[in-house]
Amino acid sequence: MAPPSSPTDHHIIALQGDFIRIPQFELPPPYTSTTTIYGQTSLSELHARIHDASILVLSALQIDADALSPEVTPYLKLIVIVAAGTDCVDLEACRKRGILVSNCPAANTEAVSEHAIGLYFAARRRVLRAHTLTRAGEWPRKKTLVFDCLNHDGTQPLTCQEEVAGIIGNGAVGTSSAVSMERYLLEQDRSDSISGKRIAQLARGLGMKVIIAERKLFGDASVSSRSESDQERVTFDEVIKQSTVLFVAVPLAPSTRNLLSTAEFEAMSAHTVLVNVSRGGVVDEEALVRALQGNQITGAATDVFAKEPAGPENSPLLAEGTEDLNLVLTPHLAWATQKTLVNYERLLKETVERWMVGEFMNVVT
Repeated sequence: MAPPSSPTDHHIIALQGDFIRIPQFELPPPYTSTTTIYGQTSLSELHARIHDASILVLSALQIDADALSPEVTPYLKLIVIVAAGTDCVDLEACRKRGILVSNCPAANTEAVSEHAIGLYFAARRRVLRAHTLTRAGEWPRKKTLVFDCLNHDGTQPLTCQEEVAGIIGNGAVGTSSAVSMERYLLEQDRSDSISGKRIAQLARGLGMKVIIAERKLFGDASVSSRSESDQERVTFDEVIKQSTVLFVAVPLAPSTRNLLSTAEFEAMSAHTVLVNVSRGGVVDEEALVRALQGNQITGAATDVFAKEPAGPENSPLLAEGTEDLNLVLTPHLAWATQKTLVNYERLLKETVERWMVGEFMNVVT
């Protein structure tokens, strides 16, 4: 690799090309570029690979303050996150250096929303348990498996027409005590709120009653964080209490970390199924396991984990003793559809080419 030779010459480094289609960039004169594509990048390889980049392209690789120091990335001007979530990049470090960060909101809305509904059905109808028992030959041996797939209280599962679907992430989840955090969350929340709205549409189409959570307040609750669009929403606490299925689609930020923890699980209906397609850190994983083990809720499903890649050594959700819980797990692939890849490629191409002429798309910071 070689560093950019002039202000109009750019070195584009793609760190996760196995997951992103890197387009042919068509740059207006006098701009030129060289593109280097790595299939995957480990943290041990990161600093060496990004040193000469003026434009960095990634999907979910951790880019911390050290990587964003002038010594490691002296030429860096633009980071394009080819994904919705931006918590993998230290945004404050980028602000301090004037590095522009863009993401690709709404590119995976259909994929993530449909996956969320699929996870709901898998957990509510105990599909994986029924599959496992059937494959093991238990049906002819036991004559029926109906009683092996009941809820923990011995009842049959609810139908969609009986569900109250709570949407956490149809809009911003904010803090009433810090303006800067409010702005941060609003910046991060665009694509998550779109996914939340699409999940709500799909849930209504299935016959569910849908309720939308307004912002959860932190700190000084006397300061209102409600906007005009919030007026028809249900309070966060009431959504927790009333819902029989909870869909979580909020960004991960300091004030949304462990947004759902012990107190929330204790307040939930025993019929509740929790579905998380946002970020793993939004749900307290240890508290979730305890809630399932204690039959406080009926089931849960998640596509995301606090630490990824997740395994028994770093995730409470995969630890010994969780095998028999009604807990459906997928490895952060809700986004993975053909349509998403096409959308990502288009947004990446547009973002880089428009940035060259001073037009900024989907700016995070």
